[in-house]
Amino acid sequence: MDNKTYLYDAFGELIYLIAMTDGGVQAEERAALERILGNHSWAKEIIWSFDYEASKNNNLEDVYKKVISACHHNGPDPEFKFMVEVMEAVAAASKGKEAAEEEQINGFVKDLTERFKRDIEKLYPSEED
Repeated sequence: MDNKTYLYDAFGELIYLIAMTDGGVQAEERAALERILGNHSWAKEIIWSFDYEASKNNNLEDVYKKVISACHHNGPDPEFKFMVEVMEAVAAASKGKEAAEEEQINGFVKDLTERFKRDIEKLYPSEED
């Protein structure tokens, strides 16, 4: 599998995590996922990954670690902005976005950003180091 395939697989898993944050995948969340992905070129792969995780009931912390690793390995990508929008839409689909869902989304952004910052600092250490 190439990096993009891993990335979109991770996106499906990440959206699954967001849906599970409020206790389980709601029909409204699944419908929002399909609607917002619409004609995205990788929609089938992302939805397949979402459904796969839903069928396996894997440990959510392990899934999150796998997602962060795949996204970090891929490196910064313009698709991250769109995926945050997808997560926001899925979170809001059932009873509105809850605090735990917002925390999960913000945590993902922060975790990934911190990893990328560390990479940059390794490549371009400050003169103070």
